[in-house]
Amino acid sequence: MNKILPLFLLLTFLTNKETNKNQFIARQGQVSFFSYASVENIEAQNNQVLSILDIKNKKIAVSMLMRAFVFKKDLMYEHFNESYIESDIYPKATFEGDILDFDTSLSNQTKIIRGTLTIHGKSKNIDIKTKIEKKAKTFILSGEYNVLVKDFDIKIPPILTSNIAKIINIKFRFQYQPYEE
Repeated sequence: MNKILPLFLLLTFLTNKETNKNQFIARQGQVSFFSYASVENIEAQNNQVLSILDIKNKKIAVSMLMRAFVFKKDLMYEHFNESYIESDIYPKATFEGDILDFDTSLSNQTKIIRGTLTIHGKSKNIDIKTKIEKKAKTFILSGEYNVLVKDFDIKIPPILTSNIAKIINIKFRFQYQPYEE
């Protein structure tokens, strides 16, 4: 049921014709993460993130495939997907949230997005400070936040604890276009 909810929300956003003028889509959003470690830093980017922005209801939904992250080394990709994130079992990460005090008439603003982040089958409520830019018929949302590995039940073998940070920095940037059927 938890896996179906984000898909249902996205489909609801996309199929409601009356409110399409208030909905925007980012088909190639960007999410990256960075983990500082004494042995080797770990970083990856995902440029295939889907997100829907509903300006009338001040809501956002994000869905991304974990296997779409690109690493500098193939071995990092393999370990990330097989040992830590377990992408075969948990193929997606999602976020659903509300933009607090969002004013669509302003061209630049910084707001808090309060919502639920789900990674590795575990959900956590978070607040994300987000820069929002309005340019013509587009919205650009960007920001960064930190997550604790332990909050998402990601197991790190004791022998590797010094190689992987306990806090992961995540950055994002979504450029939304008006949704058109």
